Order: sequence, then C-alpha cells, then structure tokens
Amino acid sequence: MKETHKAIKGAEVAIKCLEREGIKQIFAYPGGASMEFHQALCDSHIEVILPRHEQGGAFAAGGFARATGRVGVCMATSGPGATNLISGIADAYMDSVPIVVLTGQIPSPLIGKTAFQETDMIGMTLPIVKHSYLVMDAADIPRIVKEAFYIANSGRPGPVVIDVPKDVQQQKVVPEYPETVSIRSYNPMSPTDHSDVDKVREAIRKCKRPCVYAGGGIITGNASNELTEFAHSFNIPVVTTLMGIGSFPEDDPLSLKFLGMHGTVYGNNAANECDLLLCFGARFDDRVTGPVKTFAKHSTIVHVDIDRSEINKN
Repeated sequence: MKETHKAIKGAEVAIKCLEREGIKQIFAYPGGASMEFHQALCDSHIEVILPRHEQGGAFAAGGFARATGRVGVCMATSGPGATNLISGIADAYMDSVPIVVLTGQIPSPLIGKTAFQETDMIGMTLPIVKHSYLVMDAADIPRIVKEAFYIANSGRPGPVVIDVPKDVQQQKVVPEYPETVSIRSYNPMSPTDHSDVDKVREAIRKCKRPCVYAGGGIITGNASNELTEFAHSFNIPVVTTLMGIGSFPEDDPLSLKFLGMHGTVYGNNAANECDLLLCFGARFDDRVTGPVKTFAKHSTIVHVDIDRSEINKN
C-alpha cells in the first residue's frame, strides 16, 4: 500500500502497519468479522497463506517465528475463529515465541450482549499472552500495532493479541504512524549486576564438577557462539533442554546432549550430580527436574534469565 494522508478504513490502517513492520506473510483464515482485513490485504504486498483451520494458522505463525527469529502473524475472525487460535497462542506463550495475533470482533455496540459469534477474546487469552488489546478507536491502531510488535519481540518474547471490532475496522481515520515506542510500565531489559558476575566466576573457580544447563533463551538471544566460547574457556560440559537443542554443537566433546525425561542418561547424571549447575535461559521445567527437591540437591545453582519472574519460580 502507498502512504496516504487521506482518511482510510481502520482495516487498511492495520494492514499498512503490518507492512511497516516488514511483514511479508500472514497466516489467515477468513470470516465475517475479519473480512475487512482481507479486503485490505488485496491491495497490499503481504502474501496471505490460507491454513485449513485457524489452529493451523496459529501454529504456522509460531513455526515461522521459531525458524526465522522474526515475529509471526496470524489472523482469524471472531467467535469460533478466534477460539480456534488459542492452542497455538498457548504454545507460543509456553515456549516464548513472538507472534502477533489479529482477530476480528463483533461490532463494538454489541460487545457483551451475546451477539452472533461473540467471544471475549481478551478474557480467554489473558493467561497465555504477554499483552492484549481491544481496539475501540481506529486512530489508535498505528500505536497499538507498533507496541504489539515491540512487546512480542523484546525481553522474553511471546504472543500479543489485537482484537478489532468490525465497526472499528470500517471507521475512517487519517492515520499517524509512530516511529518509536515508549511504554512507561514496560522495561524488558534488566541491568546486569557485575558483582553477581564476579560471584559466578568465584563459584566456577571453587567447583570440581560443574555443568552448564542451557535452554531456548540461548537461541532466542543469539548467544550460541558465546555459550560455546564459555564452555571451552572453563572446560565445562553442556546439557540442553529440548528448546535449547542446537544452541551447542552436539558433536562437540563437551556436549552431553539434552536432559530430562527424554534426555540422555549421562546428561541427566551430569546435571543431577554436579556441584555447580549453571542454568542459562531455561525455566527448570518439570520434564527436566522431576521433583525439584531432589534435583541437583547437592549443587550450587546459578540461574541466568532475561525474565526475572523465572528466578526462584520453581
């Protein structure tokens, strides 16, 4: 779409915002409440990939994000279309995968009145998203889309839902596109306490049987080379989670492959019997630890994670 300073529909504004975010593909199954979006896509440069089911579209967006490192985008209509996305959204949330989910909603005057194909998409997805938006004014769409992509792909990545009523899609506005994002309550980058780094160095110096336990955060943070250099510098064996597979070369002499209930015996023994467990970008999942009271119970555990809420959670 060409830039314009005339009033255009909210649906057109949303698609132009996707283009401005560099989106080239969208996984979208059409329906009545999202038809305005599909009409706007006809005039865009975005390729529409039609899944056979909305759930397939959500998982495809997640797969796209995992494979490319970029935000995946999926779209569905209101009601059953939107609810069919939920398993894929939950998957992206659990595995920290950045996706933006665009859903049509019934006209705003009908919200809360049990109208045809109405479901509370915001309420239903509340536990499985980083953030969600119900758009009530088309003029807010440029800011909301910009924020959604920033939130989805910064800090610990995850899904963001944008729910847009049909009358808001049809509302005409002269869009103003922000170039930057400023969210007062959202600060995804935590400063590093260098005294903690010194403590880790001292723990490595004192230990006899260290082990690195690496998760998907290594891949998300593009830190595979740094992990390899770290392991070689201190001659520490490395185990990974299923999400961390590929973060450390499995043909490396220090690789013990992955741990947990599907992992190797030697990888599990190394993590469970070490005296220093260095956990980088993993969440101590129950499939890895089993009962946490008996997991690495003689180890000093160092947990490094971009999401502070993960520290001591399990």
